[in-house]
Amino acid sequence: MKHNSLFTNRIAVLATMHQKERAIAPILEADLGIQVIVLENFNTDIFGTFTREIQRPGTQIAAARLKAEKALELTDENLVIASEGSFAPHPSIPWISSNREIVIILDKKHNLEIIGEEFSLETNHNHIVVESVEQAFQFANKIGFPSHGLVVMFSESPQCSQQVIKGIITEEQLVEAVQFVLENSPTGKAHLETDMRAMYNPTRMNNIAKATEDLVRKINSLCPKCSTPGFAITKKIPGLPCAICHSPTLLTLTVIYQCQKCGFSQEKPFPNASQYADPAQCMYCNP
Repeated sequence: MKHNSLFTNRIAVLATMHQKERAIAPILEADLGIQVIVLENFNTDIFGTFTREIQRPGTQIAAARLKAEKALELTDENLVIASEGSFAPHPSIPWISSNREIVIILDKKHNLEIIGEEFSLETNHNHIVVESVEQAFQFANKIGFPSHGLVVMFSESPQCSQQVIKGIITEEQLVEAVQFVLENSPTGKAHLETDMRAMYNPTRMNNIAKATEDLVRKINSLCPKCSTPGFAITKKIPGLPCAICHSPTLLTLTVIYQCQKCGFSQEKPFPNASQYADPAQCMYCNP
């Protein structure tokens, strides 16, 4: 495969402590010719934890950027990769969890920042309060245990928790953790949730891989004017007309690509290869 010459045979530092290299490194090495190395003893938990002991500083992209910039400070390299995940109710279907993963690459040699993204409903993100080990195992079976890990704590709010037990991947660990919390909890209950750290969550790891593939696509998208990588969508304009009444909908009509180097921009109408929206998406035909 022909690699992008800006990245071929370069070393990239990956800022992770949760084995994300398993998802990221093979793709970047095969598709871009980058040699990925993991920064040792780099504590990414200081930028936020899913179990909420440490709040994330700023937005998801800001946190990923902070990881990348800190990793650059600690090395002599000029190419760095970091990722950040988030979990929240789906914006249109709030009773369903969604997972947004981003993978950022900072190239200080060429002054580039490119971000790959994956938004997915494929996630086991969930939590429950239990009063028995049996209830804990019912929840565990629901979320894909033991291939997917669990967290057991005294309360959903970590400020009130006496202990947060993470990385539970065996029945023995689960029994021990739940019994410990139930026996020592003032409420007689235990809070369980899915461990969303990448190495304990194969479903999330798969989404990180998809975000990496999106990053590669953006890197291989070159500016028509100056050939700089990362010629990507910077704005989406709604208004795709309804197929029945032709009224504008909230679906995307046009996207705008822009080069971060020379500023050249280009509009592309009908990015989803359809000139009309399904009437189900129309506020007049389907109020």
